Amino acid sequence: MLRGGSTHSKKAGFTLLEVMLVLLLIGLAAGFVMFNAFGASKSDLLKSQAQRLQVIVDMASDFAVLNQQQLGVRFEQQQNEYYFVYLDDEDDWQRIEEDIYSTYTLPEPFTYELNLDDLPWDVEDRLFDRELFDENLSVSDAGVEIGNEEEKKLPPPQILIMSSGEITPFVLSFNYEGDDGEEPVYFSLQNQELPPLSLEGPLESPLL
Repeated sequence: MLRGGSTHSKKAGFTLLEVMLVLLLIGLAAGFVMFNAFGASKSDLLKSQAQRLQVIVDMASDFAVLNQQQLGVRFEQQQNEYYFVYLDDEDDWQRIEEDIYSTYTLPEPFTYELNLDDLPWDVEDRLFDRELFDENLSVSDAGVEIGNEEEKKLPPPQILIMSSGEITPFVLSFNYEGDDGEEPVYFSLQNQELPPLSLEGPLESPLL
C-alpha cells in the first residue's frame, strides 16, 4: 500500500488529481469503445493507448511529489503489459494495487518497444548515474530472488518517477504493424527530464 501524505492538504490535492485522472481515463476508455463500435482507424485506437499511459505517468509524477514517494513503471514486453510500483521502507519494489496503476495489457494487435539507451538527450547531464542508481534503489535485476512466488522480489522498474517529480529519460514506441489493408503506424511517447510527457505521431516508423 502506498504511503499517503502527512498533511491534510496533500491528501486533498491527491484526491482532486485522482478524480481528474479517473474522469480522463473514463473518457479515453469510452472513446476506445466508440472507435471500435464505429470502425475507427487503428491509428486512432493506438493513439488512445499511448495517451492512457501518458496521463497516468504524469499523474504518478504529481503523486510522487505530493507524497514524497519513489515510484516506477515496469514493462513486461513479452506479455505486452506494464504496471506501476513504489519503493517501500525496506527499499524493495512493491506493486501499486489501485486499479489505474495496476497491470495493464496492451490490446492486440498493438505492441510497444522501450528504449532507455542512446537517446538524443542522453548526455553528461542525464538525470541519474546507472551505477549509483543500481546500488541505492535496487534497479539492477541482480537483486531479484528466485524462489517461491511469495518470497520473490519484484524486478525493478525501467522508468523511475522521483519524489522530486523528475522522470528518468525514455522513448516508448507504440506500434501497429499493419493488416486488413491498413498501413503500419507508430506513436512515440517520450520524456527528457520533467513531465508532461511528449507524444508524437502518427509516425511512419518508430523513433528508436
